[in-house]
Amino acid sequence: MIIYKSFTFDSAHYLPEVPKGHKCGNMHGHTYSLKVFVSGEIDPVTCWFMDFEDLKKTINPVIERLDHQVLNEIEGLENPTTENVVVWIWNQIYTRLPELVKLELSETPGSGVIYEGR
Repeated sequence: MIIYKSFTFDSAHYLPEVPKGHKCGNMHGHTYSLKVFVSGEIDPVTCWFMDFEDLKKTINPVIERLDHQVLNEIEGLENPTTENVVVWIWNQIYTRLPELVKLELSETPGSGVIYEGR
């Protein structure tokens, strides 16, 4: 069974490695949308594999580190492309959530990345 929970956070950033004049080189912000997917066997007694509240308690401290921050100022996110941000999030939560199988991070409603820890 795979379940997921969605989270949002608002952050500012700029991309220091884009070509001169690229609009993403300027400070700007996004309301990011994160979906966290976990997988496991369904318990025959509870008929669920994980309590959504437990998933929320595991992810929220990471979201709080990102929310209303300048991502470039967070260690490891000096070049905060969406790809780098999703890998950073994975690395923050995987040791506390070994059931993690996939993250989906969107920086706008129409663009984002999917990361499966490879």
